[in-house]
Amino acid sequence: MANPYSVLRRKPIGEIEPEVEENSLKRTLGLWQLTAIGVGGIIGAGIFSLAGAVAHGKAGPAVLLSFLIAGVASAAAAFSYAEFAGMVPKAGSAYTYGYAALGEIVGWFIGWDLLLEYIAIVAVVAIGISGYFGFLLGQVGVQLPAWMLGAPGTGDGHVVDLFAMILCLLTAFILTRGIGSAARAEMVFVGLKVALVLLIVVLGVFHINTANYSPYFPFGFSGVMAGAATVFFAVFGYDAMSTAAEESKDSTKHMPKAILYSLAIAMVLYVLATLVLTGMQKYTEIDPESGFSSAFNAVGMPVVANIIAVGAIVSILTVMITFTLGVSRVWFSMSRDGLLPAWFAKTDPRRHVPVRVTWLAGIGAAIIAGVLPIEEAAGLTNIGILSAFVVVCVAVIVLRYRRPDLSREFRTPLMPVTPAVGVLFSLWLIFSIQNVETYVRFVVWLVVGLVIYFLYSRRHSVMNPDSPRLQKGATG
Repeated sequence: MANPYSVLRRKPIGEIEPEVEENSLKRTLGLWQLTAIGVGGIIGAGIFSLAGAVAHGKAGPAVLLSFLIAGVASAAAAFSYAEFAGMVPKAGSAYTYGYAALGEIVGWFIGWDLLLEYIAIVAVVAIGISGYFGFLLGQVGVQLPAWMLGAPGTGDGHVVDLFAMILCLLTAFILTRGIGSAARAEMVFVGLKVALVLLIVVLGVFHINTANYSPYFPFGFSGVMAGAATVFFAVFGYDAMSTAAEESKDSTKHMPKAILYSLAIAMVLYVLATLVLTGMQKYTEIDPESGFSSAFNAVGMPVVANIIAVGAIVSILTVMITFTLGVSRVWFSMSRDGLLPAWFAKTDPRRHVPVRVTWLAGIGAAIIAGVLPIEEAAGLTNIGILSAFVVVCVAVIVLRYRRPDLSREFRTPLMPVTPAVGVLFSLWLIFSIQNVETYVRFVVWLVVGLVIYFLYSRRHSVMNPDSPRLQKGATG
């Protein structure tokens, strides 16, 4: 009979340290490549769409404070991720951290949920880019067949969002070329993204009318907090980047810095951009869907508005790369640990990347993007990532007091207050989600995961002395 306490077995930190094995990843990423991947995951639709939407309908010019509050809350979790990244130089991020500190069942649930949520994020971003692409083609007089322009129910004659599907598969293809090639592509796209935001700031600052900042709190402080809850989903992404720890040249030193640098860079750009946006145009006149483009149109700079539209499409691609990278590394780690079949953990012998799971993630995202409206695809996200934040923040407290002897390249400041802030803010956001279907999908997915865990994962885990995988290795 299986030991009922086996679900709480923890993977010792010593067994998570680098080892030489057949299915290992290649350490090629430096500090700034990691930082670029983090920035690529954080800055996406948030700066090009959420900023305008929140300023227009929730916070007014105080959208700046919404971003700062969300940034502080995200930083509380980022510090916890950074401490773990300085101890555990392996792929998997929240899954691996939860496994080490809180037990196998916790690691399993977080890993299992991130598989769905990261894939869904890739799909949502692809659908959004597809919409921009169709609009731009229409602007130059190119009319595509209706059947390929969107998922069923999103418009007359729509059958599938073909362009969104192609984007998902293209992202997977880039990542299967090797982490070095993917990182170089990411750095190019992130460079374009940062240049675009700086262009917005430099040109927009000359058109700021300080009268537009009044009233600063048109919706009160409650509007600022509501805005913070919305834009919080624009200030994470470093969590997906941290899954690449096993591909960093000096993970324990570089990964904590990359996590904090990427969030800091993103927050500076968010602050500057929101100052310019709400200064250029009265918050009541800001277009909630394309705030910056409409603002530059309003001041007689339509060429800049079109550049922003094109640049937004290119730069948001970085989000797809970062989260496809994230899901493939979580999947790879769970398979290597025996919680999912070993077939998934197979890496390409030349490029040292988990090609099988990368393609499966790309295909899964393509299917979701092709046949689901963006609202339904978005309903598959949010709770799992927030749950991962809760687990990592709790785990860093537990491990700090359980294993104070462990070597830590980075230590979370103001322990345990800082991670507690991350826990409380994440829980507040989880319980503020009003869509009941989001909770239902979350529970159903976890129940499916629970069945798989008890039917397969617990027995095959490499932490189980009687694991068929270990016995096969011993006899083989």
